[in-house]
Amino acid sequence: MARRTSVILMSAAKNLSLSFFIAALLFILVDSLPVLAAEPKSDWKAEWDKTVQAAKKEGQLTVYFWGSPLILEAGIFQKAYPEIKITTIQGMGTQLMQRILAERRGEKFIPDIYIAGIASMQVLHKAKVFDPIKSALALPEVVDPSKWWRGGQLYADTERSHLFTFAKSPDYGSIAYNSNLVNAKEFRSYWDLLQAKWRGKIAVQDLRGGGPGSTQARFFYYNPDMGAKYLRKLYGEMDATLFRDNHLALDWLASGKLPIAFFVQSPEELQEKGLPVEPFKAAMKEGVGLSSRVGFIALMNRAPHLNAAKVFINWFLSREGQESFQKVQFHARNPVDSLRIDIAKDYIPIADRRVEGVRYLDVDDQDFLDPAPALQVIKDTLGEGRKN
Repeated sequence: MARRTSVILMSAAKNLSLSFFIAALLFILVDSLPVLAAEPKSDWKAEWDKTVQAAKKEGQLTVYFWGSPLILEAGIFQKAYPEIKITTIQGMGTQLMQRILAERRGEKFIPDIYIAGIASMQVLHKAKVFDPIKSALALPEVVDPSKWWRGGQLYADTERSHLFTFAKSPDYGSIAYNSNLVNAKEFRSYWDLLQAKWRGKIAVQDLRGGGPGSTQARFFYYNPDMGAKYLRKLYGEMDATLFRDNHLALDWLASGKLPIAFFVQSPEELQEKGLPVEPFKAAMKEGVGLSSRVGFIALMNRAPHLNAAKVFINWFLSREGQESFQKVQFHARNPVDSLRIDIAKDYIPIADRRVEGVRYLDVDDQDFLDPAPALQVIKDTLGEGRKN
């Protein structure tokens, strides 16, 4: 290429007009562009192939995860990379967090990847058990910000490098109701749920010791249209019945003993059985919460199978991986909206996907992460001495 360039330039300079010389120079520059553009691609491809080959030699991978990312259990990754055997350990975030910390104290480094919710992720990040996952991203389609919601990858840590967020779905406060006793269409505001007519007819999770309803409590507390005033009225003025056993609250709803329950989990299970229990999923004038649920992935430091971990991370965050994840979750009756925007969303119910024009409060935002202020309001309202 250099010799060709020299010959053309010398010929143009000696024998041709200035205008033809410029034209020849432009031809050379344009002719060189494909070569220049191809170089970065070849660089990442060579490095990626090297990582994949090293991962195949490692031959295994261990993932700790909370919830039910059935994509792991369904063997979809295994089909893509049959040479890499994947081992999964499932449990609640607090259980896995304690397990990881105990293993680390014993100098045991078992998981390569951790997938969970924000609470345990934050604790483990503070304990410095993660490597920057950002440096493990290699596939151009994963790195490309245009493939992700609102034009960029989203991280839950202040460094924007460790806790990758791959999903965000609407969160309506985990409220359920008995459809024989409640007409959900009459509610236009969350304040409508606290009208005098519902006094003594509400169940609410006792969050003085924390619990899965803490995320939803943060939505009410940090929403400027509700705040501490809303929680004080819910817990202090509605003569609400407290519960800690989620199954008990669902039984109350199904039997009609109490027609409304706040911070109740998995009411869809009763709905599928034909019982008159439905989750409340309506956009109110105060807006809608936005939660990642268990939509965070992190790379463990001192990972025993680092190359296999990198391959899994890039595959999982690729279009193929996220499309598979989203579909598997949907078929498991747990619709999740991936933050990748280049995959189909039309099969996800409107109430379970992000919609432009809706006012969202992202409860995983750093400014709204701390549940302590909301829980303190609840404690002060109930008094520490009150029992179930």
